[in-house]
Amino acid sequence: MRGLSEFNTVYLHRDPVDMRRSIDGLSAIVRNSMELTLDSPTLFVFLGRMKDRVKILYWDRTGYALWYKRLEKSSFPWPHKGEQIVSLTPQMLGWLLDGIDIFKIRPHNSVKLEQSW
Repeated sequence: MRGLSEFNTVYLHRDPVDMRRSIDGLSAIVRNSMELTLDSPTLFVFLGRMKDRVKILYWDRTGYALWYKRLEKSSFPWPHKGEQIVSLTPQMLGWLLDGIDIFKIRPHNSVKLEQSW
């Protein structure tokens, strides 16, 4: 099993998927719906309908690998609006798996400096 830091990119499939899907079904979503390839160091993250389960698919040079996580008493924060595919960093995925709602994090508003001398 590889660590998150070994991957360059993380893609979330925003719409929930049937968690009965396994490697073949999820890889078909990546190729057909997301129109991406699986041959790079990339993680593809899928959410179940109840938002308490995620599956993470990747290609590890010799074959597909699939991670699965189920929460017992909570749900994963997930984007409700926007693009079908959401791109994250591996660090952001770690926060998401820890329950941090990365979609609500906002920086301070920019301020235009006006000279007052």
